[in-house]
Amino acid sequence: MEVIKVYHIDAFSTIQNKGNPAGVVLNGRELTDEQMQEAAAKVGFNETAFLLPSDQADYRIRYFTPGHEINLCGHATMAAVHAMKTSSLLGDKSEFTIETKAGVLPIQLHPDGITMKQAAPQFREFTGSLKELASSIGIDVDDIDTELPTLYGSTGTWTLLIPIRRLDIFQRMKPNNKLFPDILKEMPKASIHPFCLETYDPHAHMHARHFSSPYSGTIEDPVTGTASGVMGAYYARHIKKESWLRLCIEQGQEIGRDGRVYVTVRNGDDIEITGNAVYVSEFEVRLGGGSN
Repeated sequence: MEVIKVYHIDAFSTIQNKGNPAGVVLNGRELTDEQMQEAAAKVGFNETAFLLPSDQADYRIRYFTPGHEINLCGHATMAAVHAMKTSSLLGDKSEFTIETKAGVLPIQLHPDGITMKQAAPQFREFTGSLKELASSIGIDVDDIDTELPTLYGSTGTWTLLIPIRRLDIFQRMKPNNKLFPDILKEMPKASIHPFCLETYDPHAHMHARHFSSPYSGTIEDPVTGTASGVMGAYYARHIKKESWLRLCIEQGQEIGRDGRVYVTVRNGDDIEITGNAVYVSEFEVRLGGGSN
């Protein structure tokens, strides 16, 4: 039986137990794919990041939900970089690259936090039923703002972006995740990401929640980096068509995990997100049968 150390880091916040929790394993090179998946399931956070060596970049990071591996995770990247920095793995590096299944991405450390570039945004049409979609997250079809498009979007991980008319509607949302695959016929493994332009924080530009694919083994992701990145690209295409945008996106208030993601959009398809992270704890997970 193997025992591994896991760091619990909260991303997109400087306050413990706010933002989005992630697990980080710094010795991923010693684990098989099956062990990484087992560890992520036992950790139980929305994502756990595993650090490995790379022959294409300075480091390689793999991301696992409790249910399966995903290509890229913004908050787990923030958490992994924070753990690497505080464990002295980065030395005095302030710029480096990471290999992910969404490509090789540059990372920058600076006084305001951690900045990561994301994959170029992609969008696909949603042709399903808005009524069924609304019902699957516990709201009425009239709560969806049809003046803006409901679209699948990705800067590394696919999600369905749903414009919502008002902020108070988010308090009513109750996802029935198992219904998602039948509604998302074009992309049955996508997550669902409702958002609106009304915010709790007067300095924020967008508010959102993020409901997980049922294949991931989780219900809701408190504060999402990749979804915030593609929301920035959506904003630049459909809301304010400018060549340079800097957006503040808030998320997590409804579930007590208030966090912020800052998104920079250049020329519509150059996306960077910036955030903070804070150490919470470290613990051991036993692999190979039994509980932790």
